[in-house]
Amino acid sequence: MNIGGFQKTSLLDYPNCISSIIWTTECNFRCPFCYNKNLIFGNTPLIPELEILSFLQKRKKMIEAVVISGGEPLLQEDLHTFIEKIKKMDYLVKIDTNGTKPNILKKLLEKKLLDYIAMDVKAPKKKYKKLCGVQPPLSQIETSIQLIKDIAPDYEFKTTMVPDLLKKEDIVAIGKWLQGSKQYFLQQFKNDVPLISNSIQNIKPYTKEYLQETIEEIKPYFKICKLRGVS
Repeated sequence: MNIGGFQKTSLLDYPNCISSIIWTTECNFRCPFCYNKNLIFGNTPLIPELEILSFLQKRKKMIEAVVISGGEPLLQEDLHTFIEKIKKMDYLVKIDTNGTKPNILKKLLEKKLLDYIAMDVKAPKKKYKKLCGVQPPLSQIETSIQLIKDIAPDYEFKTTMVPDLLKKEDIVAIGKWLQGSKQYFLQQFKNDVPLISNSIQNIKPYTKEYLQETIEEIKPYFKICKLRGVS
């Protein structure tokens, strides 16, 4: 595992659980609004897998879950083996993914190695390339969406509301696309760290009022539908 970041304790990243967060390096997207720039381009020193596993072994009574984010974790060749080691310690495991590797996701789910999946849905289909920075494999993304809805133990879909790139009507289109899903979160755009694209670094985030108006329009499509990262 190429691990580029580790946070020992979080109260926010796994619902209702104290968790540790692991960030893997590398991604097959180049989202202009991504704030994990150093991870994506491999500009962080790697943390030995053994160091993380040793920490988790010692903290089993204090930490309940492990979140694996990135980058795109499903690009890691030994992810399966790594998660197995974590599950043997009786941790819950959440993974953040962009949904481009449904075959790997399916294997992990079938072996009951994942307890929670958070999938980023970047944009409505017609705008996906603009938001992910590459030609998107939409068929794989759609397969992942259906797979998650059908067999994931628990899950959420989420979208970052990037000013100038996404508007209210785009989020409504996403809502219709994901209709019937359990949970959807609309996330505030962050620009307080270096982003992949300098052109949007100084864009002002949408107001809370605009985000609230947007979320109200799509609430009928989901069982749970909320804003995230808005104070």
